[in-house]
Amino acid sequence: MVEWFGSSVVATGRLPLFSFFVAFVAGFLLIRMSVRMIRARVRWWPGNVRPGGLHIHHVVFGVGFMMLGGVAALLITDRTGVPIAVAAALFGFGSALVLDEFALILHLRDVYWTEQGRASVDAVFVAIALTGLLLTGVRPFGWEQFHPAAGQAGGGQGVQAALMVLSLVNLAGSVVSLLKGKIWTGLIGVFLPAVSIVAAVRLAVPGSPWARWRYPAGSEKWHQAVRRDRRIRRPLIRAKIRVQELIAGRHDLEPTVDPTPTPDPRALTRAG
Repeated sequence: MVEWFGSSVVATGRLPLFSFFVAFVAGFLLIRMSVRMIRARVRWWPGNVRPGGLHIHHVVFGVGFMMLGGVAALLITDRTGVPIAVAAALFGFGSALVLDEFALILHLRDVYWTEQGRASVDAVFVAIALTGLLLTGVRPFGWEQFHPAAGQAGGGQGVQAALMVLSLVNLAGSVVSLLKGKIWTGLIGVFLPAVSIVAAVRLAVPGSPWARWRYPAGSEKWHQAVRRDRRIRRPLIRAKIRVQELIAGRHDLEPTVDPTPTPDPRALTRAG
């Protein structure tokens, strides 16, 4: 185990990322356990921090940890020693506390245990998935082409230019996928070519920015998107929510996975 850690993590320069990842996951699990204990009104567990009656959310402590770890990492020159690992861990722990209240930052009000609060869990899951991919050595498609040393690599300028163009097309597909409401395929497509492009040419998710711009209510594409959403996407969302609530706790409101906008009667009349 020690040899594997030294050769696969330290020697490859991934020690800071490894420390960040471990601290991030640990911080998320710890804070979720804490808030669930507080919600259950467990007497022996410390409650919310309320000096003078002011509820201080854990995002405040998260920002402090991130500042401490981030500034320390900027000052540390040794990228393989214990100090940089500690700094990265502080940054990761703070990031977990901040993203766990992502919905609070987004809505500027306390929606932690409401339907809107699920955005925090989604943000944490996305961060864990992306960091895990980077930790395993996976890099965004086209990373080598845009790296400063890419010009020194073999393959010829024509091949390098073609790969660069393909990388830009793949990136554009990821952007379109995100605009179509396909968060996971859009992000995965950054690492795996063609995934985002396939997602980009398929129908958008009802309620997504792309659907609002391109699919008038009552149009044929609007109806196709709604039917596909009900048949494929909603069962997947329900399964995802069950997994998330097993880890993060159950929200007060039942899962609402119907992002279908209310059709405009005038548009329906025109369509008819």
